[in-house]
Amino acid sequence: MSGVNVNALLSPKPRIRIGCRPIGCKRLSRFCGGVWGSSAVVANPSRSAEERVYEVVLKQAALVREPRKDRERGLDWEKTIENEGSISDDGNLLNEAYARCGEVCAEYAKTFYLGTQLMTPERRRAVWAIYVWCRRTDELVDGPNASHITPKALARWETRLTDLFEGRPYDMYDAALSDTVSKYFVDIQPFKDMIEGMRVDLRKSRYENFDELYLYCYYVAGTVGLMSVPVMGLAPESKASVESVYNAALALGLANQLTNILRDVGEDARRGRVYLPQDELAQAGLCDDDIFEEKVTEKWRSFMKGQIKRARRFFDEAEKGIAELSAASRWPVWASLMLYKQILDSIEANDYDNFTKRAYVSKPKKLLSLPIAFGRAMMSPSNSKIW
Repeated sequence: MSGVNVNALLSPKPRIRIGCRPIGCKRLSRFCGGVWGSSAVVANPSRSAEERVYEVVLKQAALVREPRKDRERGLDWEKTIENEGSISDDGNLLNEAYARCGEVCAEYAKTFYLGTQLMTPERRRAVWAIYVWCRRTDELVDGPNASHITPKALARWETRLTDLFEGRPYDMYDAALSDTVSKYFVDIQPFKDMIEGMRVDLRKSRYENFDELYLYCYYVAGTVGLMSVPVMGLAPESKASVESVYNAALALGLANQLTNILRDVGEDARRGRVYLPQDELAQAGLCDDDIFEEKVTEKWRSFMKGQIKRARRFFDEAEKGIAELSAASRWPVWASLMLYKQILDSIEANDYDNFTKRAYVSKPKKLLSLPIAFGRAMMSPSNSKIW
C-alpha cells in the first residue's frame, strides 16, 4: 500500500461477486431521490458548514436506532471468481481478505493496530477494512500516482464504492469492506463525502475562512468517525444519546485533521497549499508570503496559539464520547486522541516552528501513553447523558 496501482483501483469491472445484497444498499436506496442522492453536506450551501455536517450526524444516528431484522446475515460468496493474484483456494477467501487489511493497518497505523487487538475479532476486522478503504482513497490524491488522478477517476472510484455496498467488490480489500457494511449500521454517505474531500483537494488550495476549512476537515477526517461508530459499538450501560456519541466521533476526526494541518504547514506550503483560514491570517497581520518565507515571528506565534487552542477544544469535545463506546473499543480511540494531542504540545515545544521542524511524539512518550490510555478506557460510561 505504499503506492497505489491506479489501474487496479479504478478497474471498470468488479473482480469478486458476492451473492446476496448487503443491508447497506437498502439504506442507500431509501434516501435516493432526496438529499442523499448526492453529497448531503453540499446540498444546502446557504447554511453554515457546521449545521450541514450536523445534519449528516443526525441521519447517521437515526440509522442506528432503526430495527434491523437480518443484521447477522452474512455474505454468500460465489464459488467461481476471477483470479485476483494470490487468492488462496481453500475456500476461506473472506478471512484472507480481512487478514490483508490487518497487514496494511499493522504497517501504517502501528499504535492503532495494537489497540484493535483488544477488540472483539469481528469488530477488529471491520475496523481494519474501513481503515484500508480510507487509506486507499487518501492515496489517490496524496500518493505517488496523485498526478494522474482526475475528477473522472474519482467518479469511477465512487461508482466502485457503490458497487461494493451492493455486494459487488472489485478486489479482496473491497470484499472485506463489503462484508463489514452488510453486518453493521454503516451507511454509504460518509464514504461518499470522503471522496468529495479528494475532489476538493484537486481544485482547491486555499480556504477563505474556518467555515470552509471545517467542511474540508469533515470530508477528509470527520467522516472516519461516522464510519467507525457503528463498528465500535456503544456500551450497553451507556445513557448517552446516539447523536452525542456520533458528534464526539466527528469532533475527534476534526481535531486530528486540524492537528495534521498545523503540523504540516511547512510541508504543505512547499506544495503550494495553505490549509489555514485566510481571514484569520489577515486578522493576525499575516499572509501566504509570510508562510512561504518560513519565518517564525511574534505574529505567527500568536496566530498559532489560537489555532492550537481551537484544535484542543475539538479534542475536549471528543473525550466526552469515548467512555460511551463499548469497553473493548475504547483503548485504540483513547490512544489515538492522546497521541495526536501531544503533537500540539510538540509544536509548542518547537517554538511554533512548523515550517522547518516536524512535530512528532517520541517513542518513549508513545509507550508511556498506552497504559494511560488503557486506564482511561477501563472507565465506565457516565450515568447521565452527555451534552
